[in-house]
Formats: sequence, structure tokens, C-alpha cells
Amino acid sequence: MDLDTPLLKRGVPLSEQVYHFVRALIVTGRMRPGEAVIEAALAARIGVSRTPVREALKRLSDEGLIDVFAQSGTFIAPISLKALEEAYLIRTALEAESASRAAGRLTEADKEAFSDNVAAHELAIKRQRFGEAIRLDDLFHRMIAEVNGLHMLWRAVDISKAQMDRGRHLAIPKPGLGAVTIREHNKILKAIVSGDAAGAERYMRAHLATSLRNTLEIAADLIA
Repeated sequence: MDLDTPLLKRGVPLSEQVYHFVRALIVTGRMRPGEAVIEAALAARIGVSRTPVREALKRLSDEGLIDVFAQSGTFIAPISLKALEEAYLIRTALEAESASRAAGRLTEADKEAFSDNVAAHELAIKRQRFGEAIRLDDLFHRMIAEVNGLHMLWRAVDISKAQMDRGRHLAIPKPGLGAVTIREHNKILKAIVSGDAAGAERYMRAHLATSLRNTLEIAADLIA
């Protein structure tokens, strides 16, 4: 998605497109904690009326990404320690189960797709394309859920992990972190391919714990 001037698609509700656009701005840090959110300005930037913007902001408020104050306005929510910890608990519970269930289920096509993902992820990190690296990281995790046919599980993870993602966009440029992620993904994948359900779950838990720890360390000055 273009984070400067989004290209609206026919057949997709405007509020849905506005939601994804503004959510991406928040998660990637293009809209910073505490920044005022002006409906009219967003509507003009995207090229829509204020109604779909208002609907999108309501969803983002429900997800804890936007704070709405009746007397003073709407603002990008801070990255809170409580929200980070809650996101970590939810994500770990769901993804550890997802990794465990995926063990031994991969087809040859699945294995090839995972191998391609890891290779592309590694290349993105090498070339310092950090936004692409984060996208491929997310894809790796979503692919595990999809192996199990757990599409709603990934949707729940995607909503809950937004707070962690905000910190991740700050953490990824730190030297060495990308290589750690690749090593951990390879451990998870090896366990899944070999049918080691307990190992897949254990490595996934360790991987997400590493992600949280890095976020807390690097985004410390932005965490409320």
C-alpha cells in the first residue's frame, strides 16, 4: 500500500481501505504517538468523504491504536507497556498452538514456499529493505496458520500484534536483529518439517519472547 497517496480500489468498502491505510501509517511510525488525527485532513489526503474516515478511526480506537477524547480531540495512542505485554500473551498462545499443529503437515509445495520466504527475508535484510523484511516476517507466521487452515487465528494475531509491530519498525534497523530472526525462523521451520510439535511450539515461544524483549529495549523511550 502506498503510504503517501493510496490508490483506492473498486469493490472494496472505503472504510476498509481507509482503515488499512491509517493503520499502516501508525504501525510503521509515519504517524507518531501523541500526534493529532484530523478527520478532514485525512479525508482530503485519501480523497474520500469524512464518513469512511470516521468509521475507520472507530475501528482503530477499538484496537487501542487511537485515543479519542471528547473535549480535546483524537490522537495516536502511545505505545503502552500494558498493551505490549497483552499483545505478547495473546500472540504467544495462538502462534505456539499454530506452530505445534503445523508440525508434520507441510506438503512439498509448502516446504518450497517456506524456503523461498526465508531466502527472500534474508535478502531483504542484507539489502536493508526493512519494511520488506517485516512484511516477509509476517508472511512466515501467517503461512504457518494457513497450513492449518486457521485463517481466523491469523486475523486475531494480526489485530493483537499491532502494538508489537510499532516497536518492531523501530527495532529492525538495529544490527544483528535480522540475522537472529532468520535463525529463529529456521529453527521453527526445521521442527515443523520434521514433525516435532513440541519443538515447534518451544521455538515459536522463544522467538516471540525475543521479539518482545527487543521491542522493550529499543522502544523504551516511547513506551508509556
